[in-house]
Amino acid sequence: MALHALAGKKAPRDILENIPRLVTEYYASRPDPNNPLEQVSFGTSGHRGSSKSRSFNEDHILAVSQAICEYRASQKITGPLFMGMDTHALSEPAFVTALEVFAANGQKVVVQQGRTYTPTPVISHAILVHNRAGRGGTADGVVITPSHNPPGDGGFKYNPPEAGPAGAEITKVIQDRANRIMQGGLKEVRRISFKKAMASDFVTERDYLAPYVDDLKNVLDMDAISNAGLKIGCDPLGGSGLYFWEVIASKYKMDIQVVNPVLDPAFGFMTVDKDGKIRMDCSSPYAMAGLIGLKDDFDIAFGNDPDYDRHGIVTKGSGLMNPNHYLAVACWYLFANRPGWKDSAGIGKTLVSSSMLDRVAQALNRPICEVPVGFKWFTDGLISGDFGFAGEESAGASFLRLDGSVWTTDKDGFILDLLAAEITAKTGSDPGRIYKDLEDKFGSPIYSRVDAPASARQKNVLKGLTPDMVEGSELAGEAIEAKLTNAPGNGAAIGGLKVVAKSGWFAARPSGTEDIYKIYMESFKGEDHLKMIQEEAQAMVAKAFKAAGV
Repeated sequence: MALHALAGKKAPRDILENIPRLVTEYYASRPDPNNPLEQVSFGTSGHRGSSKSRSFNEDHILAVSQAICEYRASQKITGPLFMGMDTHALSEPAFVTALEVFAANGQKVVVQQGRTYTPTPVISHAILVHNRAGRGGTADGVVITPSHNPPGDGGFKYNPPEAGPAGAEITKVIQDRANRIMQGGLKEVRRISFKKAMASDFVTERDYLAPYVDDLKNVLDMDAISNAGLKIGCDPLGGSGLYFWEVIASKYKMDIQVVNPVLDPAFGFMTVDKDGKIRMDCSSPYAMAGLIGLKDDFDIAFGNDPDYDRHGIVTKGSGLMNPNHYLAVACWYLFANRPGWKDSAGIGKTLVSSSMLDRVAQALNRPICEVPVGFKWFTDGLISGDFGFAGEESAGASFLRLDGSVWTTDKDGFILDLLAAEITAKTGSDPGRIYKDLEDKFGSPIYSRVDAPASARQKNVLKGLTPDMVEGSELAGEAIEAKLTNAPGNGAAIGGLKVVAKSGWFAARPSGTEDIYKIYMESFKGEDHLKMIQEEAQAMVAKAFKAAGV
């Protein structure tokens, strides 16, 4: 995909989303419940779409919310439903719709005081804290967010009592029931007015912010960060964590400067991503160009996506760190500085994350578990303490508390941000410099990802790739060691194909959230070798499409 002319530049007004029209379409447009493109569809993390394409409208949220109520009843989940939302324009109307249904069904819902924004990790944290206390029934949660997706998108995800993203065995039940409800004309939806819902005994407003911030001292060495006197820069990218930073700075006596305090549903302050779209992707150097330009003003800096489940780390020497690089540094540091973790605690990684993590794990003598894309695969390991750290290449991760117990089972951008400050404070070296030391020890991999448009039929072809579609026994001149359609860590289907050789690998899979497919690749032998891997991977995908007639 060629770099767009606007990449890294301030978004011009003519590409900004028409927010009044977007919200109007949420209410005015009625999806066709028999059209697969307009049905409820849960990807790797919830249902996502846009009101403009009739894939995220009031009908969808009415149906999904009713389906969640029925699912809770079937599982005897009687505790509070913790509910949060991010700053996308469609999050607010979806929040109102969902609350009308939840209250009408007698669900005990907890929302942020003043109806402001609540990040994904804060909801996960609240669920786990409640359930650990063992009082007031089992809790679960909903977060209304399309993550880093463009301003015109909406998203709605369900977190079961384990507090991480729901697995397919849950989302399929909710998705299928929601589509049946839509096909029945929404007759089975129970609903009351928003005014009645807010005044009912079923909706409680509470402060999510203070309990989460107060607990940070149990997952990070906040005193070390404070005592080091670091100058810290933060760009919330207009996201749901904006109001947290002032409280964190005040409570823990830190010098944190929020370089962009703007909340704007059109995200008009953004610099444009590589494809010419506004996308709040904190792992993209184009979307993060504003903070990167200020990197020399701070000892360490970071940004996050709108629901704060992703992180982007900026250092003076390296600029925006490649997410894979930072994951390796985080593991290298944490397993040497968390004596409260059990000796057998290992690393959870997705199969498209860098092999540098494997080399770090081997040097640390820690087990590594490779799973399919999706943070839901890490839930059990984080709860049990078997994963000290779990992360994915798209800049999402979480890790255990200082005492080795679970912190969150969803990705937490806050603690990955603050970990970069802890690393800098305690080692005297920022994560970018530490990664260079790791390259000296383990080699210098080059990692790349290619995105290309893909139709629904093409995405289905990629999901069905098989090892026999890879002809020959070599990848870029090296013997192929593995052709994987199932993850080695847990045997789950990866929804694509990964081919591995000694010094490089590639994986091809469809996106679960956008109409694109992705080819991930890595080489420990340099740019020319990586280019060979890319060419062979793209040729394989093209051949699969041709054979399927798509």
